[in-house]
Amino acid sequence: MGDIRSFKDLRVWEKAIAAAMEIFELTKRFPVEERYSLTDQIRRSSRSVAANISEAWRKRRYPAAFVSKLSDAESEAAETQTWLEIAYRCQYLTLQQAQALDQQYEAILSQLVVMISKPEKWTIRPSTSPRPQVPPSPRLH
Repeated sequence: MGDIRSFKDLRVWEKAIAAAMEIFELTKRFPVEERYSLTDQIRRSSRSVAANISEAWRKRRYPAAFVSKLSDAESEAAETQTWLEIAYRCQYLTLQQAQALDQQYEAILSQLVVMISKPEKWTIRPSTSPRPQVPPSPRLH
């Protein structure tokens, strides 16, 4: 796992950000009539992948919540792949652009699946040392 201190240190987050930024740049060339439909949808889903990864990282004290947020990221990555396919079929992306982005999302999905399947490698384990005993407060009458 290495020395990961922040979600920004996660390779999967870095890949998700890079892919979202590439999509942002490519969608600037989409037709104006797609601004509030395909352009908006693909930008939102691609950004949501990275956002859900960062949320998962902050919830790593709770394995179920961690896995849930990673699962959300996985879903958003798959949604982005669908929007990429539609953009390609509408001829807004070249085959090379669509394939390159699809491969990036396959790599992201692969990393997410690994994290989801072994959350114990990523989550914070509760301390095994007993809690210190705090003496009761004296009662004031």
